[in-house]
Amino acid sequence: MALGAQEALALGEPDDVLAHVEPGADLIVPLACGEPPALLDALEAHAGQLDGVRVHQMHALAERDYIRGRFGDRLRHVSYFLSNATREAYWAGGCDLVPSNFSEMPALLRRATRCSLVIAASTLPDRHGYFSLGTNADYVTSLIGQAPFFLEANAHMPRTGGENIIHASQIVGWCRSDRLLVSEPPAEPSELDERIADLIAERVPNAATLQVGIGAIPNAVLARLAGHRDLGLHTELLSDGAMTLIERGAVTGTRKRHRRNKHVATFCLGTQALYDWLDRNEAVEMLPVDWVNDPRMIAREPNFVSINATTEIDLYGQCASETIAGRYWSSSGGQADFARGAMYSEGGKAFIVLRSRTREGHGKIRAQLTPGSVVTTVKNTVDHVVTEHGIVELRGRSVAERARLLISIAHPGDRDALEREARELGILR
Repeated sequence: MALGAQEALALGEPDDVLAHVEPGADLIVPLACGEPPALLDALEAHAGQLDGVRVHQMHALAERDYIRGRFGDRLRHVSYFLSNATREAYWAGGCDLVPSNFSEMPALLRRATRCSLVIAASTLPDRHGYFSLGTNADYVTSLIGQAPFFLEANAHMPRTGGENIIHASQIVGWCRSDRLLVSEPPAEPSELDERIADLIAERVPNAATLQVGIGAIPNAVLARLAGHRDLGLHTELLSDGAMTLIERGAVTGTRKRHRRNKHVATFCLGTQALYDWLDRNEAVEMLPVDWVNDPRMIAREPNFVSINATTEIDLYGQCASETIAGRYWSSSGGQADFARGAMYSEGGKAFIVLRSRTREGHGKIRAQLTPGSVVTTVKNTVDHVVTEHGIVELRGRSVAERARLLISIAHPGDRDALEREARELGILR
């Protein structure tokens, strides 16, 4: 008879995690809905007893005192992708930011931290003693069997399959939680977003494998692919838009070269309807980010289509996707991973999307990036660039050709100034 989880390891309380947190510990926390709120509450409640503990996490969902730096070096947050919960704290010096490509996160954590303890949200154990990390695989799944785990088992966490399963014998403790998962409603696309989506959708062939993020433009693109056939999904983030496309039969995965008939992601974020749909859905596989986002793996899928947004692009084609007006706003995420993978895919296409102007009327296509901006996707990798005014292909183009093409899809009110600046800089002659 299989050993039940309760027999293998007794149910504990959130405070029990403290027994596994040593001075100088590096705690690893999944991103988004994978974060364990009760365990983080316990750490904060006892922060005065901690010494030099760091919490490493991408994209935290909840603002917390330790993120703001209220406990000093006793308990400090290290971010790998800024969010609404961490952005202002980082600007104020309350937490740290480590630049990273999403695909490299497991390797970076092994190299730069002690990987002292993973604390993560999960499902309740099944009758065989297995917990599922539910909405997440991300970077923590790669640490199963390599680092100790303490789980917060949540009755509301959907049970998913893939490589995000861990047995009670592999963890040092667990507690129970009944909090609802954070719901992220789909962003409503504007008229400009709809125009951009039209330009992309007509260039997506049947049987393509998709990587699409979350947001207004990705939602608009997905909505336009309902008439496609045999699309595949190989994406870091699985959202409501992807779920809808799967339910309509447009995404089947039958033409994928790897994980055929499966919808692959490394984390999920969306509405309660998405979480309900995920529960025990055997067509979905949650896999580690160092596999999902590996450009070498992406390149093996033919006709791979990657769609990502940027905040600013210069006339060389350099994309600054993690800063706004020269100030850090997010981080690299998986944009460069998928842009590079799609570049090497047979028939692959990578789209960088942006509106031509900000809400304040400032041009997003610039002769030079705003001072302080950092380049996320380098000019040699950037393929297609899309605004509401058109779509251009930069790969294989000269510096002057790139500039002329980008000016052609800039806001009409910005084009003369851009051409003048390009000549002053020697980009155009």
